[in-house]
Amino acid sequence: MKTMIVASGNSGKIKEIKEIFGNEFDVISIKEIGIEVDVKEEQETFEKNAIQKAETIAREIEKRTQMKDVWVLADDSGIEVEALNGFPGVKTKRWFDGTDRERNLALIQKLDGQVNRKVNFITAIAISNGKESFYELGVLSGQIAAEPRGENGFGFDEIFELEDGRTLAELTEEEKNQMSARKIALEKIREQI
Repeated sequence: MKTMIVASGNSGKIKEIKEIFGNEFDVISIKEIGIEVDVKEEQETFEKNAIQKAETIAREIEKRTQMKDVWVLADDSGIEVEALNGFPGVKTKRWFDGTDRERNLALIQKLDGQVNRKVNFITAIAISNGKESFYELGVLSGQIAAEPRGENGFGFDEIFELEDGRTLAELTEEEKNQMSARKIALEKIREQI
């Protein structure tokens, strides 16, 4: 069985990836093999950041271990607000220095007086063995809520409002996982390989 190393220690991500790829790959976290690789996310798109991360880590694993036939899965994600010309985009994690709540309130403030509150949550998933690379995008569309709501989730979940009026933070984990941009991208990647 081929090995897929996930460039994340997030147990929720690992679980979701195992559910989608479990029968085809031995899915393990990069932490499980004891290798740390710091890849700066400096590209201008989510997909280029994800590809750079997957390729760099795949090459490092091959260089530092005896592992062969290894694929690395990496992702980059964030939100693009239509009225703000796609802001914050690839700078989603870096544009504001503070807690998730403080950042969410700052984003709501930026949209003060705006009627157009459309937002896309974008996840780029890339897999690479250091020689070949593939990527796919998953997109979830919604609106920026007028105020934070909900207790489940993290990041922008409490202000990302769906068509039914609920924020992602008001969904159960199961509901959220069924529609996440990550799941959409993972399913597309699975079809490619």
